[in-house]
Amino acid sequence: MSDPHPARGPEREDKRTFLQKLAEFIHPGPDSKDELIETLAEAEDNEIINADSRVMLEGVIRMADMTAGDVMVAAPRMDLLSIDAPFDELLHQVIDTAHSRFPVYEDDRENIIGILMAKDLLKLQRAPELNIRALLRSALFVPESKGLNDLLRQFRDNRQHLAIVIDEFGRTAGLITIEDVLEQIVGEIEDEFDIEDDAGDIFGLADQTYRVSGDTSLERVSEAFGVQLNPQAQDEPNHEFDTVGGLIAHAMGHVPKRGEKHSLAGLDFVVLHTKGGAVRWFKVSPTPAAKIK
Repeated sequence: MSDPHPARGPEREDKRTFLQKLAEFIHPGPDSKDELIETLAEAEDNEIINADSRVMLEGVIRMADMTAGDVMVAAPRMDLLSIDAPFDELLHQVIDTAHSRFPVYEDDRENIIGILMAKDLLKLQRAPELNIRALLRSALFVPESKGLNDLLRQFRDNRQHLAIVIDEFGRTAGLITIEDVLEQIVGEIEDEFDIEDDAGDIFGLADQTYRVSGDTSLERVSEAFGVQLNPQAQDEPNHEFDTVGGLIAHAMGHVPKRGEKHSLAGLDFVVLHTKGGAVRWFKVSPTPAAKIK
C-alpha cells in the first residue's frame, strides 16, 4: 500500500555562503528594469563588464518594450518600385537609392505585392522576356504593435530581412529591416560613408571638394565656406532650419535622393548618402560661377 503522505524529496541544496546570504538580504537584487540597468552601470564601474557589453545588454533590456512602430521608416519616406515601371527606370531608382531590397506596389502605393531584390534585376537585364512578377518574393506584413523581440525571432525563422508595418486600419505605416532592429542592441551599424563621431562633420576630399554631414548646423557650414545660409536671408522668414540637410530638403521640395544635386548660396550640394529618409552626407564644392568670382 502506497504511503498517502510520501516523504518530500531532498530540498535543493543552497550553496550560498552565510556572507552571500547576508549581502543579498542587505542589498537585494534589482526588481525593475531601471534598477537592472543601474546594476549594469555599477558592473562596468567595477570592471566586471566593459562599456560595449553594457551598451548591448542595455539595448536588449530596452528593446523588450519597443515595437515595430517605434523604429520603422515612415511610409512617406519609403523607397518603393512600381511593378509597371520600365526596366531602365527601375534600374535608375535602385542605383540612386542603393538599397538591396525594395517593396513593389501595383497601381497604388498602399497595394504592396512583394519584395524585389536588387540583384534580381540582373536577371531581367540578361533575359528581358522574364516577367518581373516572377522575381518578386513574398512580403512580410507586421502590425505596428509587433514587439521587436518577436520580430527579430520572426526575421530569423523566416530568413527575411524586411517587413512592411501596418497600422490599426490596415494601411501601410512604414517598413522595418533587420538592421533597424539590431541597431537597437549594438548601436548604429556603420557603412562606408560613416566616420567616427569625433572626426568632424566637414572634412576635405582629395579632389578639393568637401564631405559635409546632413545634420551639420547652418552656422557651421556658413562659417566654413564663407557663405550665408540663413533662410531668413532668402525671404523665407516663416521657415527656420537648424541643419543643412533640412534646408536643402526644403529648398528642393522633397527628401533628396542619392546623386541629386542642388545649388545654394554659391555652393553645389550633391547627395552622397541617405538613410531613414534623411541625407547623411553631401559632397560640397563652390559652383563654377562662384569659382570665377
